[in-house]
Amino acid sequence: MPGFTPGRRYQPPFMPFKRQPFKKRVLAKIEIAIKGPLFGCRMCGNCLLQETAFICPMECPKGLRNGPCGGSTPEKCYVDESRPCIWYKIYERSFKLGREALLLEVLPPMDWEKAGTEAWGDVFDQAKKVGMKKIVTGLSSREAGSVSKTLDSIFRPVRQPDWWQGDAEYHAPKYTEPVSELERRLKAGEFVVAAEVTPPISTNTDKLKQSIELIKPCVAAINFTDSPSAIPRMSSWACSKMALELGAEPVMQITGRDNTRVGLQSSVMGAAALGVRNVLCLTGDSMVLGPSPRGRMDIVDLDGIQMLWILRRLRDEGKYLDGREIKSPPQYFLGAAASPFASNMKFQALREQKKVNAGAQFFQTNVVFDADAIDDWLNEMAKRGVLDKVFIMVGLTPLKSYKTAVYMNEKIPGVFVPEKILKRMEAAKEKGGEQEEGVQITLELLEKIKTKQGVHGIHLMAVGWEEIVPRIVKEGLGR
Repeated sequence: MPGFTPGRRYQPPFMPFKRQPFKKRVLAKIEIAIKGPLFGCRMCGNCLLQETAFICPMECPKGLRNGPCGGSTPEKCYVDESRPCIWYKIYERSFKLGREALLLEVLPPMDWEKAGTEAWGDVFDQAKKVGMKKIVTGLSSREAGSVSKTLDSIFRPVRQPDWWQGDAEYHAPKYTEPVSELERRLKAGEFVVAAEVTPPISTNTDKLKQSIELIKPCVAAINFTDSPSAIPRMSSWACSKMALELGAEPVMQITGRDNTRVGLQSSVMGAAALGVRNVLCLTGDSMVLGPSPRGRMDIVDLDGIQMLWILRRLRDEGKYLDGREIKSPPQYFLGAAASPFASNMKFQALREQKKVNAGAQFFQTNVVFDADAIDDWLNEMAKRGVLDKVFIMVGLTPLKSYKTAVYMNEKIPGVFVPEKILKRMEAAKEKGGEQEEGVQITLELLEKIKTKQGVHGIHLMAVGWEEIVPRIVKEGLGR
């Protein structure tokens, strides 16, 4: 096990994609000999150790480089239960050392051309540009902040290449008028309702269209998932287009799991051209949740935060990731997922702040079954000063059965079902009234949630039970 990185095991280093000069090969051998035993270095060539409390984020099975996924727990990684969540460990150490502010910087995806090569050469080259005299003076100065400023002059240009230029600042959208009906309603102060419709598993769209027509009158927008739990279904953009044709407002979900940086940009450009104006960026469930044969489970090209950063710049700066300018940039309202009950709420609040800084304008949270405990998460968000920068829709799921409640509590990453609700559903099962009890629980949660400051609506995830949505909206909100 590496000395500084609490991962499970040694993982083989990446190999370069082309033959390197002799000097670089020698430097790479020295680097892996030192960083391998200490940090479990995989020679990604894009080192972030200084920003991640000297715990290598490449130990994360998903390869996430900007923080934990929504399934983070203190005990284990849900992708590989034999190892800890490496990002939980990074956050834990960073907060302990007072280095948590470093975690807010939006870090770039890997430049795979550097995979398998050394990272020290870039540092040495940048040090030469800064100048040894200036470096020695800065490091030896007693002036407050001189050391960190000097180190940043060396390491920041290395970790933030010109094609990325990430930072830890909030970036407000460059436009003023709402670009979607959902955004308009939220800005008008309406307590909105969004609902999720599960895409079909075949080309038959009759049920999909029926569900859209059924819930369209009582919701502000309809979400279409992007193959949740890594199970293939009809694409989110196709469902979104059908919703537009039926006069409904879609929210197109898109995951980093199934998209490269090229695919993300092209898909969103196409969706915007078709009229889709709400995009929800998700890292995506790991392939480990899906059926066999499974796709790659070791790394994703983009995480949710990187997706937000790319799409915000695509819209506001009219630039592709490679720097090409766009004469007619796409217009959309950017959203992200939030996980109040994943790991530590203090950690999650920092993660959500980073998403807001990167470009998230609205959050749809993971499923909430404890309306009182969500206050703690909202308080942590308030401490970070982001409640006035993002619209929050709390996720609710009407439980159909006790079995569903147990499954969600035990198997769905980031979801917590309190014991009292499990007992209520178990008692209802014995009496033969599970569905009705599930509806009543949802209505009780809605009654509490709609009064909370900082919450702007709900996101109903009926999971195939779309016919219950109108009743919940009518009885819970009188609409």
